[in-house]
Amino acid sequence: MRLIPAAAILLLTTLLATPASAAASPPGQVRTDKGVVQGLVLKDRQEFKGIPYAAPPVGELRWKAPRPAAPWRGVRDATAFAGQCAQPASLLGSPQATYVEDCLYLNVTAPRRAGRLPVMVWLHGGGNLYGNSTIYDGAKPAVDGGVVVVTVNYRLGVLGWLAHPALEPGERYQSGNYGLLDQQAALRWVRRNIAAFGGDPGNVTLFGESAGAADACAHLAAPAAAGLFHRAIAQSYSCAWPTRTEQQAETAGAALAGAVGCADAACLRALPARTLVEAYQEQDPYAVAGADGVLPAQPRDAIASGRYNRMPVIHGNTLDEMRLFMSLQFPQPITVEQYEGFVRETYGPAASAVLARYPAAGYPDLRIAIATLLTDSGSSLSTCGHLDALGLFARSGVPVYGYQFADRSAPPLIDVPGFEEGAYHASELEYLFPGLVPGAELNAEQERLSDAMVSFWTSFAATGRPRAAGWPRFRSPGDVLSLAPGPGGIRTVNPAVDSNCAFWESLGEPRVRTATG
Repeated sequence: MRLIPAAAILLLTTLLATPASAAASPPGQVRTDKGVVQGLVLKDRQEFKGIPYAAPPVGELRWKAPRPAAPWRGVRDATAFAGQCAQPASLLGSPQATYVEDCLYLNVTAPRRAGRLPVMVWLHGGGNLYGNSTIYDGAKPAVDGGVVVVTVNYRLGVLGWLAHPALEPGERYQSGNYGLLDQQAALRWVRRNIAAFGGDPGNVTLFGESAGAADACAHLAAPAAAGLFHRAIAQSYSCAWPTRTEQQAETAGAALAGAVGCADAACLRALPARTLVEAYQEQDPYAVAGADGVLPAQPRDAIASGRYNRMPVIHGNTLDEMRLFMSLQFPQPITVEQYEGFVRETYGPAASAVLARYPAAGYPDLRIAIATLLTDSGSSLSTCGHLDALGLFARSGVPVYGYQFADRSAPPLIDVPGFEEGAYHASELEYLFPGLVPGAELNAEQERLSDAMVSFWTSFAATGRPRAAGWPRFRSPGDVLSLAPGPGGIRTVNPAVDSNCAFWESLGEPRVRTATG
């Protein structure tokens, strides 16, 4: 019998131990469960764009739970992004309205490293009305943090969140949470396929900002999402904020159907997407998850009861959340009379107490006064609301870490002349996804803050604990990490004091809770 040389045995053993996709495929080619994709091969990473994770939700599949994508033959080009989901034009989204319904695609950025790497799945913001995955470049977290980054498109607005009893008769869930179902389908795609891209399907972090954070909160409370992810990061949307009820969702859906002249599902499915998008925008849309079979309890109630998908959590907001929206609502300065009128209309019998705590004379720009009120309390983005959620998580026993992004010199997303945007809503995103803000240039101290934040987020994805000296597990409001550039910029603070949470509680706002109550 002829003996096989030892070197040949070693080579054969190595080949057998190597995944087929890595051993046999050309550079940038990966075999998914539906077929082979060809991505871009760069010096430090590979990028795969426009991979379908579900069938196009068109025709009879409009307002249906996502169906499996069709397999393909040959090699699918994954070097260019697919289209964004239908949405109106917006200063915070697409400058042009789009009406494309074939949009259930995701993108993967994988560093050129060996081993099973942590996975981070990003849900973009935009009120669940606009936005898309393609503007979030995952290169920095992937390369610097050693993680596989997945960004996801999901149905938006009327096509993702319309609730109407005619749409899902006899189903176990009320209609209106198609965006959530899309996101869960994307997470199942990750579970099936991410190992071929170098990711660990057993270590997935779901993270999102604004509406993406609201959706992450919903998935924490959604039984069908159990096991699909293992850590969560919710940026700038309190998990304690109430979502819409089934009745609220279906009342809004019935109003929309009446506005477009439809009484049944067939009529609604036959309408052009443009007609639906435009009608939805005219109705002051509220595109968030509704409590139903997909989301059987309010996220706040689920967390408070301990009956949710328990895992380590990072949760926080920005120091000046509402300045972004005030700059859009009031592009010109407002008067003392306008400010006081706003307070009296908003707070009613408590207005005098609010004006005493937030006097007009204390602000050089009264738009900032209104923004400060709403950032402190009374909105889904509020600091006191985030502290409330942090306390809920802490009391339920999971590791939770609170932060507040506080760089008031962050590059403005929308630069309003004469207005100090501060650490506005979404201002932290440029530090995690460089290039998001057109023309933005971070200075040296801001670059160091960006490096630190990417390290904190990706180390949390790897281990469930951010690699940050002095960032304690949240047990009381003084355990929040402020994220700002410069010496001493990263430090613990107590936002409950600065945001007057005890005052707001005295007016009936949610109480800021500690880990012990």
